[in-house]
Amino acid sequence: MKFSIPVNLLKTIIKLEKNQFEVFMVGGSVRDLLLEKQPQDWDLTTNAEPEQILEIFSGAKYKNEFGTVLIPEKYLGRAVGERDEGFFEVTTYRKEGVYQDKRRPDKVVFTDKLEADLKRRDFTINALAMRIKDVSKLLKKAGKAILLKVDLKKSDFEIIDNFQGQEDLKKKLIRTVGLPEDRITEDALRMMRAIRLAVQLGFRIEKKTLKTIKSNAKDLKYVSQERIKEEFEKIILSQAPAQGVELLMETGLIDEVIPELGKTVDVRQNYHHYHGPFNTVYKHLIASLEKCPSKKLEVRLASFLHDIGKPGVKEGRGYKASFHNHEYLGARITRKILERLKFSREVIEKTVLLVKNHMFYYNVDEVGEAGVRKVIQKVGLENINDLIDVRIADRLGSGVPKAVPYKLRHFKYMVEKVSHDPVSVKQLKINGAELMDELKIKPGPKIGAILEGLLAEVIEDPKLNKQKALLSRAQELVKKDLKAIKKTAKEKIKKTQKEKDRSIKKRYYVQ
Repeated sequence: MKFSIPVNLLKTIIKLEKNQFEVFMVGGSVRDLLLEKQPQDWDLTTNAEPEQILEIFSGAKYKNEFGTVLIPEKYLGRAVGERDEGFFEVTTYRKEGVYQDKRRPDKVVFTDKLEADLKRRDFTINALAMRIKDVSKLLKKAGKAILLKVDLKKSDFEIIDNFQGQEDLKKKLIRTVGLPEDRITEDALRMMRAIRLAVQLGFRIEKKTLKTIKSNAKDLKYVSQERIKEEFEKIILSQAPAQGVELLMETGLIDEVIPELGKTVDVRQNYHHYHGPFNTVYKHLIASLEKCPSKKLEVRLASFLHDIGKPGVKEGRGYKASFHNHEYLGARITRKILERLKFSREVIEKTVLLVKNHMFYYNVDEVGEAGVRKVIQKVGLENINDLIDVRIADRLGSGVPKAVPYKLRHFKYMVEKVSHDPVSVKQLKINGAELMDELKIKPGPKIGAILEGLLAEVIEDPKLNKQKALLSRAQELVKKDLKAIKKTAKEKIKKTQKEKDRSIKKRYYVQ
């Protein structure tokens, strides 16, 4: 078992053990280790009560009723280069009372039994505990490192598995600890978490657990939008976001997350989509999310929601139906959805921007540089590639074989072309006023000719583009045939511009 473990986590464990307390790594970190994945979060559980933990760790904080003590890393003895921020969570073994509000237990009772603590957890694959047998041996290897790379054999650690979690890992199964009705009705968010874990890990949800989720889907309304948003965001950013949304739809949870999606299920698409009159907006949105080429949250959300406004503007029937201005209604609906789910202002604004502009028009022979500049002006140059990714998702979600056709490649070429400054005298580290002052001449054609002559030389050798060198060279050029210099310079500038344009075209395979 190879992984990297924070040295300060080992220090936390050894301090508790030296004070005669049990301490285990628990939950997701153990699950990930057994799946041979590097854990991102580390949680510890112990039979030491919060007050006892506070006595052991100077600077630790305890301001909750769930037995979780926060131990700042900086109080564990900093390694070289270590940050001051960050902490580890150490939670006392506990049992929980009834969940009257389907969100949190009415009371928490500390216990000295690890089994009682594991029994209260949500899923078998999260009810695993692990103890490294000789932590001091590992610490000796760490030196001044922040992270220690370890390769543990089975004899180096102990796994506590009272609910067949390891077997469920092998079966790739999400199953509740104990009866699904008990775990799901305790905390309604566990329904979303089951789906999130399934799509993150590539697992399936056990039949009884899935059936219980379907029966209790409406209870998700008791959970705060912030907690729902956290799980939904992880589903969208998973390796199988479309499967996650399909599960939300199958279980009925989608009615409590994005009820607006239900209106797209029976709305037929038109001839632009590969299922013809038998396709629906819903199927297209799911396919677009599945095919989205980006891992960015806003791009995936926009790919998923880009046609959410179609049901509200549909005119006509069958394959000739039209959806004029659906992007504008879709942008308003998208804003409403994301605001309700408490997404950040930045995420909302960018997602809405992408949805609103995903129908940008571009035909090679019809839209010139001015038209491309208008698109850039609307969405910002920094968002152009993300907008193109939404268009790609839209295309692939419509069943077309090519993600980036010639027309879209040509648009990319035009964007790069108009977003780069043309070759001009503005690039010089000198201007006309400085030339006139240096050469003691009045404004006129001479200044322009000299500047163009200087630019032609800088194109040949960019190192010459320094004020002092340019002024010196200008003293020489002013004595020469400026008409000839200007003519040669214009030819050089024009040739350079063509070469630059040809290079950009080559990158996008356009003519």
